[in-house]
Amino acid sequence: MQLKSKLSQGELTIGSWITLGHPAIAEIMAAAGFDWLVLDMEHSVLELSEIQTLIQVLDGQQCPAIVRLTSNHPDQIKRVMDAGATGVMVPMVKSAADAKAAVQSVYYPPRGQRGVGLARAQGYGARFQQYRSWLEDNAVIVAMIEHVDAVKAIDEILAVDGIDAYIIGPYDLSGSMGRPGELDHPDVQSAIARVLEAGQRSGKPGGIHVIEPDQDELQRRITAGFNFLGYGLDIRILDSLCRSHMQNIRANL
Repeated sequence: MQLKSKLSQGELTIGSWITLGHPAIAEIMAAAGFDWLVLDMEHSVLELSEIQTLIQVLDGQQCPAIVRLTSNHPDQIKRVMDAGATGVMVPMVKSAADAKAAVQSVYYPPRGQRGVGLARAQGYGARFQQYRSWLEDNAVIVAMIEHVDAVKAIDEILAVDGIDAYIIGPYDLSGSMGRPGELDHPDVQSAIARVLEAGQRSGKPGGIHVIEPDQDELQRRITAGFNFLGYGLDIRILDSLCRSHMQNIRANL
């Protein structure tokens, strides 16, 4: 079953983040069994040419590639979708207008306003019509809820046709509330709960990025009702595993 169908049916999916550009990283993480992987252009040094290579690797592993954008800009959305991305994760969606703009940039007319190009996604020109059909059935648009303004407008954002899921960016959300990094503060937790409740009302799947690879925290989020969850990222998984193993080794020497 395709990711878009899983989301529309409310199935639990768990993904992770890639910030390192080596194809082996993407291949290893995809083979591990994540339901989707985010290629992060916002907080990494990944360039578009590297993004396309990583998408090709994930395609080979039949793992959906979602590109986290640097901004909600139609030119960037068009280029990453032309590179063959399954979808986009749009940062700082604060309003229904922001959500609609993202949807317009992913889809061709008459549904959207995306310019037509012939690149990898379209089979380099050989499969444009097939790609048009694929896009309608498979493209995934994820709104990042990471600002207090988005929390205030959450019902309107999730009501936008074409938004397939949302994910909370806890650090930026806490920062927008004047409490950067204070993820356990009652105000921050209240905002997260408000978004979760709106998602449940709308039937839109959503989640939060569990940045540290903590299985107990992931389970708490699942129990709370989130069903589209980011678990760790390449650098944190690598760092935490290396540190844990070396601490255990040295403790037993």
